[in-house]
Amino acid sequence: MSKAFAGARLRRLREERGLSQAAMARLVELSPSYLNQLEHDARPLTVPVLLRLTEAFGVDAGWFAPPDSARLTAELRESLAEEIAGGRITPGDLDEVAARLPAVARLLTEVSRERRAVAEQLAVLAGERGPAAETLTPHEQVREFFYRRKNYVHALDTAAEELAGAIRLRRGEVRAVLAGRLADGHRVRVAAGGEQLHRYDPHTRVLSLSDRLRPGQQAFRMATQLAYLEYDPLLSELAVQDSPEGSTAWSLTRIGLANYFAAALVLPYAAFHAEAERSRYDIEHLADHFGVGYETVCHRLSTLQRARLRGVPFSFVRVDRAGNVSKRQSATDFHFSRTGGTCPLWNVYEAFASPGRVHVQVAAMPDGRRHLWTARTVTRSPGGWGRPGKTFAIGLGCELRHAARLVYSDGLDLRNAAAATPIGLGCKVCERPACPQRAAPAIGRPLAVDEHSSTFVPYPVRVGQ
Repeated sequence: MSKAFAGARLRRLREERGLSQAAMARLVELSPSYLNQLEHDARPLTVPVLLRLTEAFGVDAGWFAPPDSARLTAELRESLAEEIAGGRITPGDLDEVAARLPAVARLLTEVSRERRAVAEQLAVLAGERGPAAETLTPHEQVREFFYRRKNYVHALDTAAEELAGAIRLRRGEVRAVLAGRLADGHRVRVAAGGEQLHRYDPHTRVLSLSDRLRPGQQAFRMATQLAYLEYDPLLSELAVQDSPEGSTAWSLTRIGLANYFAAALVLPYAAFHAEAERSRYDIEHLADHFGVGYETVCHRLSTLQRARLRGVPFSFVRVDRAGNVSKRQSATDFHFSRTGGTCPLWNVYEAFASPGRVHVQVAAMPDGRRHLWTARTVTRSPGGWGRPGKTFAIGLGCELRHAARLVYSDGLDLRNAAAATPIGLGCKVCERPACPQRAAPAIGRPLAVDEHSSTFVPYPVRVGQ
């Protein structure tokens, strides 16, 4: 068993509780000098000390687990690319900061974004054209809201499950039960028709649903409306934790939380988790079993992180043919670059070549971590000749150590590292200099420019750099 060092986490816990080292040492029956050594990683955290800490402070043992810093490292490298290129800091320095001091790493990332946003504003005022500001858009702020919570909102998830039990929600009767709850509990009538997918009129108390919505989608819209009608204060209370009340990000977060509630109501946690485990996370089976769409199932699978009843920690991504990421949520720290696109070797793009078929890929990241990814297309059409629809690829992935729990791992040689497809975080921050698919030079890596030769590698770097 490898030694566990958790000095930064231990120090943060002590400071959050307002304790001195001597006071904390007394609580867990250690000497102040021993605690000081633990905080400075001079000694590893032993199991007996870990048990004392969890009992004394009421925290889960996972609090002291080393952070999965791959995503944070990539964000730091993007944010501080100029500093890396100028030799003021090395990628190794950033790796250490992300691993040992994640709070500091996040602060550095935010400060860097704010600095660049100010520079952009000054350039505009001066009549110049600068690079696009790197401040988070409202939609990206919502994405960060769910990422920081590992894509699981306990208060909302348990509230939805309790409501599902109270109204006796059962498979095959979901729409009827939800319509009954809207009518009996809120005097809301569900009507068919209308130009929009759905519209609720608070004055007439009519919820209009498009005829083009499938039964599962209709149930989802009803459940979303119930979130607003029954848990509106909770939605606002959660949203204001990250965004000022009344801001665009706050409103979008409320919508995201209402959608989260809807999925948790239509697919109650315990029942959905049990069927997912029983079927070994067979996505198409779960979609058929619960009468919902493929994307809805994938999205719900990425939220199964309730303590003592955890599912496989998944990353969920939705992309279009052009590589635009319209949804990206994760119960893990898996990360793709916000700038420079995602990796073209990722199987979510292969899915467009065979629509409707589930593609499976073992992918290896530059740091050696391997993941099992499934990808399949979903198509939505407004109906009618000549009316363009939209097609997305839905990706769902987990670390390879969980792959045996998935039906998609059957027949794969999970132990053969050489069989994995090497992918990266996006060309600008990818550490694979020899990738023939590279679309941009790596940040901070000097190019080898030679007028008299060429290589199979689009952007060769200097040897030893």
